[in-house]
Amino acid sequence: MRFSFDLQATDGRARTGVISTPRGDIRTPAFMPVGTAATVKAMLPASVRQTGADILLGNTYHLMLRPTAERIDRLGGLHRFMDWDGPILTDSGGFQVMSLAALRKLTEEGVSFKSHIDGSRHMLTPERSMEIQRLLGSDIVMCFDECPALPADRAAIEKSMQLSMRWAARSKDAFGDRPGHALFGIQQGGLEEDLRAESAAALREIEFDGYAVGGLAVGEGQAAMFGCLDYAPEQLPRDKPRYLMGVGKPDDIVGAVARGIDMMDCVLPSRSGRTGQVFTRRGVVNIKNARHADDPRPLDEQCSCPACRSYSRAYLHHVFRSQEIISSMLLTWHNLHYYQELMAGMRSAIAQGTFDQWTSGFMAERALGDIEPI
Repeated sequence: MRFSFDLQATDGRARTGVISTPRGDIRTPAFMPVGTAATVKAMLPASVRQTGADILLGNTYHLMLRPTAERIDRLGGLHRFMDWDGPILTDSGGFQVMSLAALRKLTEEGVSFKSHIDGSRHMLTPERSMEIQRLLGSDIVMCFDECPALPADRAAIEKSMQLSMRWAARSKDAFGDRPGHALFGIQQGGLEEDLRAESAAALREIEFDGYAVGGLAVGEGQAAMFGCLDYAPEQLPRDKPRYLMGVGKPDDIVGAVARGIDMMDCVLPSRSGRTGQVFTRRGVVNIKNARHADDPRPLDEQCSCPACRSYSRAYLHHVFRSQEIISSMLLTWHNLHYYQELMAGMRSAIAQGTFDQWTSGFMAERALGDIEPI
């Protein structure tokens, strides 16, 4: 079985469909929980599946440093290593090298850097990134690119984009012919519409199985991001999946889907769960606040996750303040469940042609704010 994308319905620019892979189907719009180091923190793989997730994201940079891609390959690949039998997308490592690594040096060849873990020296190139992702055995592979932080001047953005396009061509050559596995190109160009168009044209010339809008959610703010998404997805092929990297908050996700995005990932629901920030239909709840200490009600009466089905706000407040491990488990489960319900709601609304009404309801309910304290 080969990788394929079936675009099943559109409503305005919002799209719903199915990405088919040998390891299972991915319903779009799709949110990918982030399993940085071969685990979605505080969650069992079966629990992640129960939230409704079809696909996870793994991180090339972190896995190449520890436990190493070669070790994971010897142990049967990333799916077996982390006990996840569904599709996995791995990023290329480029963003983390730029943001985490010490003493990095960028050249035409690639990026040399020191590990943030132990200071060991490494070189990451398009070819090495493709090799690592092959050893991991991921189903969707991202080409190696440079992601400059915004704001940046136009000359720097243009130079970086053109380097990323040369690296994209090298990534495609190094990826080779791998039936059942997909390679995605990454559009760059900052907030410059003409540079985005130039990048998209270069990627279409190379030809990829899917296309990502990269270089956003890096400090530019939601208004600027949406301004870019008003044109960037439409510059990419209509018949291939479009992936917005590293996004985001619930309203970011809804706005991105409205502008033609099919796939997203973000650490926010899991990271927020560990810090007591909970996403609900009526906005964000901070479970650490004293107002929850005597509240017998669930976080969200309409939610069927274990945190809402079996526990009160008072209990969740208590275990968070007591730094009990079950707090991270329950709040992460709830957040991931909420995100997947969000995606399911959008998929259904797009298929029925009611996406605008659904979005209005989503925004109106969030504007209500949390339920009144007892």
